[in-house]
Amino acid sequence: QVQFVESGGGLVQPGGSLTLTCAASGFIFSSYAMGWFRQAPGEEREWVADISSNDGTTHYENSVKGRFTISRDNSKNIVYLQMNSLKPEDTAVYYCNAAGPRAGTYYFGSWGQGSQVTVSS
Repeated sequence: QVQFVESGGGLVQPGGSLTLTCAASGFIFSSYAMGWFRQAPGEEREWVADISSNDGTTHYENSVKGRFTISRDNSKNIVYLQMNSLKPEDTAVYYCNAAGPRAGTYYFGSWGQGSQVTVSS
């Protein structure tokens, strides 16, 4: 069964940095594009970034472009999200999933527990 375990979140001041890690299992990781999504209280889950399965192609939501970097290690079934210059509006629970064929979509119907990121002074 497909599983995602997100970690690395925490409380950080505006302008700070944080790196999230997602450990995936239950599917052929290297065959799927991967993505990060986030959900703030009272809001719908939104797409943040994705990365192709092998060639390193990435896409980012406009508000995080230039500040966040998504990467992956296929030998470890891990995807990362390096977040710099964090803003209060980045506050949310962050989730990972296999990315669908179109930007902003996801492949698997189940989600991990997510990792809470709180940006506040």
